[in-house]
Amino acid sequence: MLTRWRAETPGTAHRIHLNNAGASLMPAPVHTAIVDHLRLESEIGGYEAAEVCAEAIATGYEDLAALLGTRPRNIAVVANATAGFVQALSSFDFAPGDVIVTSRCDYTSNQIQYLALRDRLGIEIVHAPDLPEGGIDPDGLRAAIVAAQGRARCRLVALSWIPTNSGLVQDVEAAGAVCESLGIPFLVDACQAVGQVPISVSRVRCDFLSTTARKFLRGPRGIGFMYVSDRALARGDYPLFVDMRGARWIAESTFELTETASRYEDWEFPYALVMGQAAAARYALEVGVETAQARSWALAARLRHGLETIPGVRVLDRGAVRCAIVTMAVEGGRTRGLVPFLTARQINTSLSVSDYGRYDFGDKAVDEAVRLSPHYYNTEAEVDAAIATVAEFAGQ
Repeated sequence: MLTRWRAETPGTAHRIHLNNAGASLMPAPVHTAIVDHLRLESEIGGYEAAEVCAEAIATGYEDLAALLGTRPRNIAVVANATAGFVQALSSFDFAPGDVIVTSRCDYTSNQIQYLALRDRLGIEIVHAPDLPEGGIDPDGLRAAIVAAQGRARCRLVALSWIPTNSGLVQDVEAAGAVCESLGIPFLVDACQAVGQVPISVSRVRCDFLSTTARKFLRGPRGIGFMYVSDRALARGDYPLFVDMRGARWIAESTFELTETASRYEDWEFPYALVMGQAAAARYALEVGVETAQARSWALAARLRHGLETIPGVRVLDRGAVRCAIVTMAVEGGRTRGLVPFLTARQINTSLSVSDYGRYDFGDKAVDEAVRLSPHYYNTEAEVDAAIATVAEFAGQ
């Protein structure tokens, strides 16, 4: 299978792509789905192309739903993971004194949004404590919610499943169980999880989950999707700026929400990317997310082990469970220089800076980290080449 995966990923012929946590190399069927739809739009028109492909578009919702263990009615296509996250946040009519409980490892954009809500609406942000090994402490989460309820109103728990700047995998199922037992809505950012972690939203017990196509799902940039639970739909949750796709204007002063998660969608879509995301979902289902997880996590473990043997290199990942994201720093303030050094040797990685995770970087006493993220189509030889190149840089 590895030979086939690499044959269907042309970029592997001339570079080592270890930036799958940023944007994976798209497999050929995904690229073809996008280009074919763009060609159709150019030949018959954008509206007409969407109409011709209506059945395929609907099937795409089935494939996205299958990735999360849910139904198409609970899936909304959105611009990206952050857009879906914001749509979910905007469902809540926050008032001064309301509390959002989150983790110390939440994504930087999410943390900024919490702060913006604090400054604009007067809410309070509570960061639940971590376990000693890293990751949110479920008992600490419960205590934080109960304490917030004692003095104010805890409206929401929001949690990044896998932080962008660490190999940590947070225990979202335990967090979801706490939220359900206390009757608190639960929002999950699964941007780095979908495609490398098998997901069942019923086990996570979340009200909302947002993700993207471009990372471990191996889809295009500029598109994503979100899950909206039956519980949230039944509550009548809907985004602050619902549009004509999410509701009908049934009288001059009245609108009626759609019954499904489509109330979180915008009317205008980049349908070529919609088709590409659907193709990526099908490809992931054919590969098997369990297969992707086993192989990518094994490659990441090999990478961590090799980096740990290099003098002057510090592996930064924490957590009882670690995924296909590996972060490291080079002593002597030289971390930033490693990325162009690797790039010059056709090895794709990315740089994380303290702005991406103030709490996490502060706890680790670093300002910068290099992120390397293998996927199932990478090889052991590619991982070993990356280790050797890091060793060359560190030894200079």
